[in-house]
Amino acid sequence: MFVRASGCNLRCWFCDTPYASWKPEGEDWSVDEIVAEVQKLDADHIVITGGEPMLFAELVPLCHRLKELRKHITIETAGTLYLPLPCDLMSISPKLAGSAPSVEQGGRWRERHEQSRHVPDVIRRLTEEHDYQLKFVINQPSDLESVEHYLDEFPHVADENVWLMPQGTDQKQLEATAAWLEPQCRLRGWNYCPRKHIEWFGATRGT
Repeated sequence: MFVRASGCNLRCWFCDTPYASWKPEGEDWSVDEIVAEVQKLDADHIVITGGEPMLFAELVPLCHRLKELRKHITIETAGTLYLPLPCDLMSISPKLAGSAPSVEQGGRWRERHEQSRHVPDVIRRLTEEHDYQLKFVINQPSDLESVEHYLDEFPHVADENVWLMPQGTDQKQLEATAAWLEPQCRLRGWNYCPRKHIEWFGATRGT
């Protein structure tokens, strides 16, 4: 089951959930309501995503309640904010320099995004306190060098914890990127992360 928080402190130009970032929308649910929905659907694995779920202090009691129910919890975050919470997997998607929107697209958000996208102390804390993965969105071959430079800053991160995912919401684009990205992952000992939900359902909500 996916629990999606609406609202984000970043504005990636390639964001595939603009309804949770660029133009956030949704309903205000209490922790009790979310837990009741989890119990109704009898889901064992809960993925809490966004937007940026770490923006919301309610995430802390929500995770504690879910652990009391013996649920497996994955948090999907950009790794710019910290909250003390229990989870089984911290799935961190660091934003590289190429993620910033253009001035035309983002206006004042371009500078805000660039100032906020990389917080090394938060990355270190999240990777020290939790089982984790680092998942990078890759748009072009030069992004591979950016990933290498990024990882130089965190020598404790093992290659097996690094995942690279092609940018895109069109199947043909994803296949074209996969053709060169997947071999590069094998060469470096990293993992390739296909966008299965796009392959199966297209760029649709709820998938």
